This record gives sequence, C-alpha cells and structure tokens, in this order.
Amino acid sequence: MGRRARTAAIVMVVALLSGCASSQASRAPRAASTPSATSTPVTAPSAPDATEDPVVAVPPAFTSAISPITPELAARMEPSWRPGCPVPLEDLRYVTVTHRGFDGVDRQGELVVHADAAEAMVTVFHALFDAGYPVRSMRLVDDFGASDDDSMAADNTSAFNCRAITGGSEWSEHAYGRAIDLNPVENPYVRGSSVAPDEGRAYADRPDSPGVIHAGDEVVRAFASVGWLWGGDWESPIDYQHFSSSGR
Repeated sequence: MGRRARTAAIVMVVALLSGCASSQASRAPRAASTPSATSTPVTAPSAPDATEDPVVAVPPAFTSAISPITPELAARMEPSWRPGCPVPLEDLRYVTVTHRGFDGVDRQGELVVHADAAEAMVTVFHALFDAGYPVRSMRLVDDFGASDDDSMAADNTSAFNCRAITGGSEWSEHAYGRAIDLNPVENPYVRGSSVAPDEGRAYADRPDSPGVIHAGDEVVRAFASVGWLWGGDWESPIDYQHFSSSGR
C-alpha cells in the first residue's frame, strides 16, 4: 500500500472511532434535575384568628300586639259575649303575648281584656316572661264554650268572660275584662274544703312548684306594678289564680 493510501485509511479509522464514541455518549442516561432553590414551599393552613368575636346566644324575644275586636273575632266570641253584657265589644281588646311554657318552649298566648287594661297586661306578661314564669295555656275562654270550669280544668289562663261571680248573681270582674285567672290548676279557688278546679287539690297547700303563686313573688309584684290585686290575699274564699284591677 502506498503512503497516500495508508494515510487515507488512518483518517477513515479515526473518523469511525470518533462517531462510535459520540453515539455511546448520546445513549447514556441523563441525570435527574435538582429542584431550584427558589421553588415556593408548600405550607400548612394557618390557624384561625384568635381575635375573632365569640358567638353570643341571642336571648328569646318577647312580642305582643293589641288590636280591636274584629267581626271574625266577635263571631268566635259568641260563647263569652252577648248583648246585655256590661261592656260592649268596641271597649274590649284582643291581646297576644309571648309566654314561657312548662316545657320551656315559648309560645304566643291570647287574651281579651278591657281596652283600659290592655297595655297593663302586656307590661305584666313581659315581666313574667323575663322572670321565666311558666304559663300552661293562654287561650280565649270561648275555646271551652265559655265554661269557666272547663277552662280551669285545662289549666288555661283567661280573662274576659261575661259571667256572674262564682256562687253569686252580680257581674264578675271578668265580665268587664278587668280580671284574669292565671294557671288555675296550680292556683285553685279555695272555699273551706271546696277546691276548684278539682285538679288543683294537690296545690291547695301552696307547694313550691313551678307556676304556683306565692305572696310577694315575681307574679304578685308584676301585677301590683300596674295596680292589680291578688285574690290570694283574700280571707274567704281564697282565689289564688285571680288578679283584678278592683281587687274584687
């Protein structure tokens, strides 16, 4: 082989070897990339702001309303009012008030009273509601056919009823809308050994039980604040359920 031929062969071999090395390098695995030192780290959620206002329980609200006797209400009151009663319908008012039940649930009660007693009753029952005094039921006596006995037996608090006094012929203060009977079972009418309603016998000796009225308690004070007097102060009969503007 001549010198030129040998030189060309050597050049060819070197080129082939260089190509193989380049090919091997291209097939080598690449190193894994390292996260940049400037990456934003993941952080845990921040704790609640300790300066947030605490949750405050809203006290139950007392509501009331006073309205005239509408034709619809007059129809409902047919058992308790009739022509010849000592007060006309236009002088009466329908009163609704919030009261606390014996089960702790607040309810809207209803009364019919004389117009000049309406605001006083709202004042009284607002005070009793604030004091937590329970009222079993407060419905118009007409829901019991205007029967005083049936209303008392149901422990119903009521006011207006065009009727005579118990055991007499004169108009009761209820017939003027200026008297109220409150929780009659817990606060019965007592004359000697006679107790009305009969369900109230267990309360005739005035136990310290919910709804029972005692001399000088928050109930007596609430009615006294509007000038109403308590039948529990009478000597005989003793009418623990009864409050009136005249004291009769």
